[in-house]
Parts: sequence; structure tokens; C-alpha cells
Amino acid sequence: MFKALGSPLFHGRIKNADVQKSEKWLGYLFGPMGALLLNAVLATYLNVYYTDVLKLTTFWGGAFLTVFPIISKVIDAVTNIVMGYIIDRTKTREGKARPWLLLSAPLVCFSGILLFAVPESNKTVEVIWVMLSYNLFYSFSYTIFNMSHGLMAPLSTRNTEQRGQLSVFNQIATIMMSGILVALIFPMVIMPMLGVDKSKWITVMAILSIIALPLTLMEYYFTKERVTLEGGETEEDKPPFAAQIKAVFTDRYMVIILLYFLIFTIGSSIKNLGLVYYCNYVLGTYNDGKTQTLISVIGGIPMGIGIFAVWPLAKKFGKRNVTMIGFILYAVGSAVCWMFPTNMVVVLIGQFIKNIGGLPCSYVFMALFADVLDHMEWKHRFRVDGVAMSVYNIIAVSSVGICTGIFNAMLAKSGYAAPYYDNAGVLIATQTQAVKNTISFAFVGLETFTGIILAVLLIFLTVEKNIDREQAEIRERKGIAEEAAQ
Repeated sequence: MFKALGSPLFHGRIKNADVQKSEKWLGYLFGPMGALLLNAVLATYLNVYYTDVLKLTTFWGGAFLTVFPIISKVIDAVTNIVMGYIIDRTKTREGKARPWLLLSAPLVCFSGILLFAVPESNKTVEVIWVMLSYNLFYSFSYTIFNMSHGLMAPLSTRNTEQRGQLSVFNQIATIMMSGILVALIFPMVIMPMLGVDKSKWITVMAILSIIALPLTLMEYYFTKERVTLEGGETEEDKPPFAAQIKAVFTDRYMVIILLYFLIFTIGSSIKNLGLVYYCNYVLGTYNDGKTQTLISVIGGIPMGIGIFAVWPLAKKFGKRNVTMIGFILYAVGSAVCWMFPTNMVVVLIGQFIKNIGGLPCSYVFMALFADVLDHMEWKHRFRVDGVAMSVYNIIAVSSVGICTGIFNAMLAKSGYAAPYYDNAGVLIATQTQAVKNTISFAFVGLETFTGIILAVLLIFLTVEKNIDREQAEIRERKGIAEEAAQ
């Protein structure tokens, strides 16, 4: 499939053994922005499109938007496992994960457009289109991108400091750029303009999908898999897939970090789904253009500070320790918001505290994940990058669908009513107190509990203690293997 990679046209632009500035800025900051921005918009607004524009809340008595996202994740889980298997057995001069970025670029663009270009027809046709386009994007296109993108930092280098810097740059792409557009510009400018006009939604989302194409290609050209290409492994050394699976699910550190990611993703997914509804019905009024902006500005300030503060703190006190303390603040901030969900001043204070606490998790998670992958290579004498990333990606993408189903079930059970225009052309968007309580729990209540659970769980993640020694032994083994080969 990747024979064309032999052409100079597809050769990566990074040649150095050490991480370069162009790699940080183009490969890890700007390159991922397109697909990550599109995904961030979808995580926050795709469900709004389904409930408020397509008005699918009543289909199958409200069961469709509850059941279909959850069922879709069965397909997603299978494709992630298959993709992990394929990546671990891909061998090209450009690495084993990077080539799949090249393929994902047009796929993400095309399927992103199809998500919103639902034809005008009866509800049955619309629902079929929604199911097919949703699975084409999440179970196929974005799976390929997210799997390969997620492995770039762990496979970039064994230098923990350089790898940590790349992890920070990667998260800046996710948090800062996506935060500015999704959390600031969208609620303040774009959402009031879109309203429930389907054609405007399609136009805006098509533009975002098209932007993802050249940026994803940039990520491909300005990254490099030094760990994959360092040598010392032959085809005969490739372990059976069953051995890789067993290694992933029996290693203490890997189980802890995957469980950590699962709990965090569930909390943040339901929070993201609740954000727009919370600002529209609990704290502000429907698409008022200011409530969500205020919430997002307060959340964005700590994220900006974190660019400069988190990595120095993580180097001094340890990635695990800084993240653990952060989750305590995360829980405190969420609890403050939950106690006074309609008080703007208190909510803004709580959000500030919460987002200060979330800084370490946001910026250093992939560096911790990379440490665990190296630990497993030291322990088992083979790498499990593709398999581990497939499980990671199943959690990342499946949680969105499952949490969407759960969130929609919560809305339906509490009596959510989609907004509508009355005979005078006035938009009616009101909810009962039961709906408002449900939305408040989703946005500010749930993460009070997940923050506490995560702080406790991280006590047991001590992989950093011996990682330098383990990496030195890995290099020694590979040096011996290379001398023997010569």
C-alpha cells in the first residue's frame, strides 16, 4: 500500500537525530490543529446539530440518539483493534505510524463534510445518513488519524525531555487553538449566526473539514519516528499479536494509565456535551453569545499559563506528582461550580480553579504514556505501540459515542424540549428545573467525583522511578544487537 513512499515526494522533511524547532512547531503544533479542531467542534456541537437542527430527539420515541452512538462504538472498537494490529506490522522507510497520517488526511476531510451534509428527506433517510456518516468518520477516518497521530510523540525519541516538550506542543494544538475557536469564537460569533439554519451549518463545517487536509499533511512531513527507525529489531523479533495483547492488559502501569484515561475521558466527554446546554439554559440564555465565551475565557487563561509552567514543574517534582495534585484542585473547582450553578461569579471562580488543576493532565499525559511504553519494551523485550494505542483510541473515541448516548438519555428522561419558532417567528428555548439539574450535573457535577478518583489512582503510577535505568538497558540491548548484526 505504501510503495509510493519510496518517492522523494513523500519523504519526511525531518532528518536530524535530535528534535528540531521545525518539528515542534510544524509537526506537533500547527500540523495536528486541523483534525483536532474539527474533532473538538464535533465533540461540542455535533450533538447540538442532531438535537436542535435535525430534531432527532423524538425519533424512535427519543431512543435513537441514545442507542445509535453506543452501538456505533462496537464497530469503532473493532476497527481500532484492527488498526493497532496493522500499525505494529507496518514497515516503511517513513516508520510504521506516520504513513497512516498521509492516508487519513483526505479521509477526515471527506467524512467530516458528510457528517453535516444530510439530505433533505424523510426522517428515515436522514437517520440512515447520520448512522453511515457517523461511523465513516469515527470508526474509520478519525480512527486512522488518531491512532497514528497519538503515536508520534511516543515514537519521536527516547529523550524524555525532548519527548515531554513535544507532548506539550501537541497539547497546545489541542487546547489553545481548539479552545480559542471552539470555546470563544464559536459561541460568541458563529453559533448566533448559525442558529438552526442547516445550510449555514453545512458551510461552516465543510470549511473546517477542508482546512484539516493540508494541516494533516504538514504533520506527516514534519515528524519523525526515531524509536521505530533506530534498528535492533527484525521481522523474527515481532511478537504474536496475542502476546502483545496479554502484555498490555497484564502490565500494572499500562492498566493504571489506561484506566486513568478512561475515567478522565468519561468525565470530560460528558462535560463537553453539557457545555452548550449549560450555557444556554442554566447560566445564560440560548446562544446569547457571551455566557459560553466568559466560561471559556476563564478556562483558557490557565491553559495559556500552563504552556510555560507545567513542564518545568513536571521536571522538578515529577509528571505523576504534579498531575495528582492538579486533580485535587480539579475536583475542588468542579464542586464550587456545582454548589452554585446559576451564579456567574462563583462559577467563573470555580472554573478558574478547576482549569488550573487540569493543566498537568492536559500537557504531560502523552509523556507519561510514552514512559509506560518504554517500560513495557524493557520488561517484555518488544514494543506494543499499536496495540496500546488501539486500546487508548477505543477509549478516546468510544467514550464520545457512549457518553453521547448516556447524555441524551439523561436529557430525554428529564424532559428536554428542542427549541422551536412560534407563530410570530420568536425562538422558544426553555427547560424545566429537572432538565437544568441534569445539565448542571453533566457540566460541573460529575468531574467533582472523577477528579478525586484520578488523584487516588495516580498514587500507584510510579513508572518514572526507574525509567532512566530501563531506557539505558534498552539502548544497551540494541547496541549489542547491532554489533552482532555487523
